[in-house]
Amino acid sequence: QVQLVESGGGLVQAGGSLRLSCAASGNLYGFYKLGWYRQAPGKQRELVAEITYGGTPTYGDDVEGRFTISRDHAKNTVSLEMNGLKPEDTAVYYCSYHWGAIDYWGQGTQVTVSS
Repeated sequence: QVQLVESGGGLVQAGGSLRLSCAASGNLYGFYKLGWYRQAPGKQRELVAEITYGGTPTYGDDVEGRFTISRDHAKNTVSLEMNGLKPEDTAVYYCSYHWGAIDYWGQGTQVTVSS
């Protein structure tokens, strides 16, 4: 089992910034990826950003250039720095763990961007 606990969501005005953090614990092994996905009402869950064990990031098209993902192996954490937020970034953001066919998800944290 892997537990993922997110923090840092909230309400921000358009153009503002937020930082999300996720702490992973439990049976962490292998060269697992950590990442962030989001789901807005009435939409499918989509990739925001993901980072490999070696530190290579991948970003969703809508956020590249505005968001930055990072991870800390010593603390087993992954963070998402979000700048230039837009109302369309409003969603529940989920921390993710992927290793092979194994996926775990956090409970999610709400990010709301007002116009």
